[in-house]
Amino acid sequence: MQHTAADSHGYIQVRGARENNLTGVSLDIPKRRLTVFTGVSGSGKSSLVFDTIAAESRRLINETYTAFVQGFLPSQSRPDVDALYNLSAAIIVDQERMGVNPRSTVGTATDAHTMLRILFSRAAAPYVGPPFAFSFNTAEGMCPACEGLGKVSDIDVAELVDLDLSLNEGAIRAPGYGVDTFYWQIFVASGFVDPDRKLRDYTEQEWADFLHKPAVKVNVGSNNLTYEGLVPKVRRQYLGKDRDSLQAGARAFAERAIALGRCPGCDGTRLNEAARSALVEGYSITECSAMQISDLAEVVAKFDRSSVGPVLDTLRETLDSLVQIGLGYLSLDRESGTLSGGEAQRVRMVRHLGSSLSDVTYVFDEPTVGLHPHDIQRMNDLLRQLRDKGNTVLVVEHKPETIEIADHVVDLGPGAGAAGGELCYEGSVPGLRTSGTLTGRYLDHRVRLRDQFRAPTGQLSISGAALHNLRDVHVDIPKGVLTVVTGVAGSGKSSLIHGSLPASAGVIVADQSAIRGSRRSNPATYTGLLGPIRSEFAKANGVKPGLFSANSTGACQGCKGIGLIYTDLAMMAEVASVCEECDGKRFTREVLAYRLRGRNISEVLEMSVAEAAEVFTTGQAKAILGRLRAVGLGYLALGQPLTTLSGGERQRLKLAIHMAKTGSTYVLDEPTSGLHLADVDQLLGLLDQLVDDGNTVIVIEHHQAVMAHADWIIDMGPGAGHDGGQVVFTGTPAELVESGTSLTARHLRGYLDRD
Repeated sequence: MQHTAADSHGYIQVRGARENNLTGVSLDIPKRRLTVFTGVSGSGKSSLVFDTIAAESRRLINETYTAFVQGFLPSQSRPDVDALYNLSAAIIVDQERMGVNPRSTVGTATDAHTMLRILFSRAAAPYVGPPFAFSFNTAEGMCPACEGLGKVSDIDVAELVDLDLSLNEGAIRAPGYGVDTFYWQIFVASGFVDPDRKLRDYTEQEWADFLHKPAVKVNVGSNNLTYEGLVPKVRRQYLGKDRDSLQAGARAFAERAIALGRCPGCDGTRLNEAARSALVEGYSITECSAMQISDLAEVVAKFDRSSVGPVLDTLRETLDSLVQIGLGYLSLDRESGTLSGGEAQRVRMVRHLGSSLSDVTYVFDEPTVGLHPHDIQRMNDLLRQLRDKGNTVLVVEHKPETIEIADHVVDLGPGAGAAGGELCYEGSVPGLRTSGTLTGRYLDHRVRLRDQFRAPTGQLSISGAALHNLRDVHVDIPKGVLTVVTGVAGSGKSSLIHGSLPASAGVIVADQSAIRGSRRSNPATYTGLLGPIRSEFAKANGVKPGLFSANSTGACQGCKGIGLIYTDLAMMAEVASVCEECDGKRFTREVLAYRLRGRNISEVLEMSVAEAAEVFTTGQAKAILGRLRAVGLGYLALGQPLTTLSGGERQRLKLAIHMAKTGSTYVLDEPTSGLHLADVDQLLGLLDQLVDDGNTVIVIEHHQAVMAHADWIIDMGPGAGHDGGQVVFTGTPAELVESGTSLTARHLRGYLDRD
């Protein structure tokens, strides 16, 4: 859509975008409107929104700083685009986890804790001091025992000793304390314990002396040595050292035996006694922080303190926003690092709702991830609020509920990878419906209930589940069928399945958590595909397979086989630049000279799964590539670093590895994350195939298409947090639609009624 000079300032104008797989895309995006970008995974949505528009906005802002400041910022190259006009400052609200800093909480991340501190510093009795006195991140407020962490490292005695053995039988499990070692001889010769008696038969005094006795001198033979209880001795040996500096056996023991426990000094609240003692309306700041946010909002609403009126108003708005966005089940003292990607994104969103900024560009990456259809309606309201403040809102999204509220839709495709990157449609939602594109055709697509529900072959029983908010839950999960566990965010779905399902043999959990491995790991290495590919290269060229591993002798020495050089900028994020020695190809020139079917190893790793399947058509390689295509990852490059994959892609990659097994129980956590409406049908076929192969499939999911396709539904609720934690329905989807009264039942009925 082209516009005259007079009205062009009302549009972000993109001309000739070629980042990643984009094929010279040109379009005009209306400013101060809500635009949703759609298309299959790998079609180019992120390349256009994040890697072109948002990236150039941030680069231009960085260029406004002085040369001195720019020296501390990560260098950013200009995106591959002919021109971009009328950009405004971009704020990216993505699903990146909020890091693992134990000092960051929901309260600190949203500034709600800062407002609480101001409130308590002004209105609490007895008077303690300024706001710093209520901060667990300052010396004035933190608990001295745990230094504001709320946790202390300690030794797990159960891992330290075997109660069924005596000292002479080797009861001490710590490395260096075996029978006849130096430390063992001190314990045996001390006279404080009987070396022939099993530890569980020790008297109370013997147990205290053995574990906790302060240092004393004892005679061992002709030597006068120091005896000390086992716990303080091991604590000093292991707690004061960096784990990575320990030898392998000692490091493994430390991983098992050293645990973080609640700090006894502050009972895990992080604050010192003075800060804990001050009260407002009978509540301490630690009690307020530990409350469910929805409860805290009700408590704070009743506070009447005119001296801190503006602070109270802002605090109330923040808490109400957290409730409105569907996070009322969290507490302010919840560690940020424990939030899911979707929860982290919604916490960030709250900060922006209260912002006075306008005429900025907000960029969201699938904001509905992890949300029940009930919560999606609230998320849509918040997106509209941001737009109505005069901002441009760009949303990458697959859910039809959010696509339908768009002022403008940009549909990319038609396929993924090399088959995508084209502008298929831009315009209104009604126009999308009649456009004939894949997204347009599937926008009103509905999955029908099964004509026949499969009969269970047995059951998995969960009894007395009480993890997190679960309330002594008893439920039977049918075996040999497709079971969907649903309920609003925070209702207890994950606690029930991940926390309570017996972790017995045959249970395969494919979730969205990060895959262990470094930047070197990619789909080819993770799935074992690189093995047969290396063997074929070696056989065709008469050399050793090890040459074709980026972790071995064939690796470029400049970048050690990574293809990139990472520069550490101290406190700033490290910067990656393409290795000049190998031009990012990861291997030496000698290795790159060897070819297989016309390609070198670097070119093979740049191929997509779908392309590779056309080349490697036999044996193990064919089987692995077939499974990757079956889970909808045909567009992934074989050598793409695992660190760049989304949660949904990581889950489908894990699923592909296990797919060859039968007689197993598969647990999947929101497998529709990142899937286009058309790809959901493919996923349903895959789930059916797993069940038909003799497996039990349990899916935690919000997508109504998956619910409708299930044999059995377990609905958790009725609400979130302490308003949830109960099974509100078990039965077939047909029974849920017919007689269910829960939020899930209501939304599933609405979904099917539109069919």
